[in-house]
Amino acid sequence: IMQNWLHVPDISKLEDYTNKNGELGCGTHSKVFILMKHLHTISRISLPPDPAPEAVSPSYSVDPVSSITTFNVQSFGAIGDGVTDDTQAFKMAWDTACQAETSGILLVPNGYSFMIQSTIFTGPCKSSITFQIDGTIMPPDGPDSWPIKSSKKQWLVFYRINGMSLQGGGVIDGRGEKWWNLPCKPHKAPNGKTVPSVCDSPVAIRFFMSSNLTVQGLKVKNSPQFHLRFDVCQYVDIELLNINSPAQSPNTDGIHIENTKNVKIYNSVISNGDDCVSIGAGCYNVDIRNITCSPSHGISIGSLGIRNSRACVSNITVSDSVIKHSDNGVRIKTWQGGLGSVSKVTFHNIYMDTVRNPIIIDQYYCLTKNCPNQTSAVSISDILYSNIKGTYDVRSPPMRFACSDSLPCTNLTLSEVELLPIKAKVVSNPFCWNAYGTMQTLTIPPVFCLLEGIPQLMQQSDSAGC
Repeated sequence: IMQNWLHVPDISKLEDYTNKNGELGCGTHSKVFILMKHLHTISRISLPPDPAPEAVSPSYSVDPVSSITTFNVQSFGAIGDGVTDDTQAFKMAWDTACQAETSGILLVPNGYSFMIQSTIFTGPCKSSITFQIDGTIMPPDGPDSWPIKSSKKQWLVFYRINGMSLQGGGVIDGRGEKWWNLPCKPHKAPNGKTVPSVCDSPVAIRFFMSSNLTVQGLKVKNSPQFHLRFDVCQYVDIELLNINSPAQSPNTDGIHIENTKNVKIYNSVISNGDDCVSIGAGCYNVDIRNITCSPSHGISIGSLGIRNSRACVSNITVSDSVIKHSDNGVRIKTWQGGLGSVSKVTFHNIYMDTVRNPIIIDQYYCLTKNCPNQTSAVSISDILYSNIKGTYDVRSPPMRFACSDSLPCTNLTLSEVELLPIKAKVVSNPFCWNAYGTMQTLTIPPVFCLLEGIPQLMQQSDSAGC
């Protein structure tokens, strides 16, 4: 058997067996499955040769009622012992399900742990796919175990998919601790200074240029960097997720969206070391509801406008949520020098529990002390804060509106806002700088520092092209 395999080409790259459209060629499944089946066969080189083995095809189960086919990754050779590399089995299962004429379920069964490398699951597919994770999926354990030729910026990528559900009662474990402990990470650097080095860390799950997506029911934990990221996507429904990583884990945003529209994020619990939900440039029509963030850096729009870039964000609603023991509550953050606008944002019915900055707009966002002053800015207007109550950490004011010198924040509206210090008896005053708005009801503490009306002179009146 070993002699027979000496001339089999390296199939660690599936592209060797695909046509120009990325489709598997005839016989590929059988070749790969047979190779995987015999990979661990004990050497019999001194024995007479056996007859050629028969071709083996992965088995599928078809629901006779719904005609939905289930593609179990174990039928494609996945072991699920948490040690064996099951990447090729997952890719074969995906390619087969993706080329099926009817809807299918790619099943990751309960009771097993599957280790897979950085992988791109590519579409478009002929029909919708349910990626059902009932077991555990994990990457290699840390940067030293990461293959040299694999990207260290991403782990699981879904590309050009239309109509997919990523769901189940299983776990996606990013095994991020060794990434967080790299010397280039700020919280681990000696004497508070980072060590210059390549500091890439993979996003656990990324959807890119995809639409009609559902992500629900999963537990995602300990990502090396962002847990879920959506770039250039539309019609995204996220619900019933449990995202968890330590409070000190750096850059572990729970859910990040960028250039993505028509998004619903509902009924989820997120505990992590960065933004609970972060909304980047090019996002609009985003509804976030019934989210619990504890601990985290809160729910953030931004940062926007970095390196003089244009950012347009509008029609964002965050409601019926709880933010506990977090650095920030609801935040809008932009860099000086940017262009574009943030408009039509509503924060409604949010409870704050021991939050350092419950309400904050920061148009002077900077990660160092050396950011130069610039006149252009991402404009901020039509922001509503209603029924926001709870307690704050007295190290910072409960409300902070730090707006651009040249481009003030306009039409900020506050209604039924009550924020009290967690320990101190004296209520801190809000901070305002070049912020225009009104109090529809008397707030606690009162925001008397808001400017009335509309500023007469504004250098950018066209929202910088948004």
